[in-house]
Parts: sequence; structure tokens; C-alpha cells
Amino acid sequence: MSRIGIRPITIPSGVTVTVDEATNLVTIKGPKGELAQPISRLLTVKQEGTTLTLERANDLREARSQHGLARTLLNNMVDGVTKGHSKTLEIIGVGYRVSLQGKDLLLNMGYSHPVTVAAPTGITFEVKADEKTRAQQVIVSGTDKQMVGQIAADVRKVRKPEPYKGKGIRYQGEVIKLKAGKRASAKK
Repeated sequence: MSRIGIRPITIPSGVTVTVDEATNLVTIKGPKGELAQPISRLLTVKQEGTTLTLERANDLREARSQHGLARTLLNNMVDGVTKGHSKTLEIIGVGYRVSLQGKDLLLNMGYSHPVTVAAPTGITFEVKADEKTRAQQVIVSGTDKQMVGQIAADVRKVRKPEPYKGKGIRYQGEVIKLKAGKRASAKK
């Protein structure tokens, strides 16, 4: 039995869940937006009051593998339409700057040209400075957890942290293992 799949999902007030029986499409609407996710035909979604449960038709390998995944996806959708998801990136390096240009992100990362990252629908960027570390921070937020993570990874890909000084774009709290640089050999 799936330890994650059997847990019920509590639906907070202000959130509506609709399940289309024909296509097995689950739509969740909340104060921050609306998300939809198709669920495998091997699973059935049942709503009883303020709880949502998933049951599988049989114990075949494919049904067992989909059980926990579908429950996690639905729970992330409920969290996204109520609280939202966000990832914080830190820009570290002399001369590296980031700014907002409308809704898009403008990155000056030491290249000969600035790099623009467009904000897709449902994603918002926020830029602020951290007084403690003097690093700029970019907060990527939205309702869809997978899209927030993908856009944050795309922003990080513009200038990954280099292994000698640690300069570049990193996730907040990410630890970069630094390599030792070249050293002049001692004369004997």
C-alpha cells in the first residue's frame, strides 16, 4: 500500500474541486487561481465533505506507481491555489545585476548583452536586495509548483555558480562546494 497515496487531502474553505468522470480531469479553483490535472484511469478520485481521497482499481505495478504521484500532484494544486509556491534565487558576484522590466526579468550577468527572461502567465518575479549578504534576490512565485521550479531553474541556468569563487545565480540556502585554485609550487 502506498504510504503517501492513502493519505486524505484536506480541502480548505474557499476551494472547490470538480472531477470530470469522462476524462478523469481534476480541476481545483481557489482564491489565487485555477489549476487542472488529468489523473490516470487506474485511479478514482472521491470527495467526501472537505477531504479528497484517491483509490486504485487494482494492485498492478502501474496503478501503484501512479497512486502516490497523483496524490502529491493534487495536494500541490490545493496548496498552490490557497497559498501559492515560490523559490528564491540569490545573485552573487561583483557587477552582476538584476532588475524588472515590466513583468520580465532583466539579468546583467557579465555577458556582452543583458539576458531577458520572460514571465509566462501565472508567474511573477520580485527583486529585492538582502542587506545581510549584499546579494540581490529574485523571488519566483506562482500557483503551479512545477512551473515555478522550471522557471527558477531557467533563471539559474543563465549563470550557474562557478566552483572557484561561487559567483553566479544559486538557490537560497544552496551550498556550493568550492575547489582550490592554482597555487604556485614552492621552490625546493
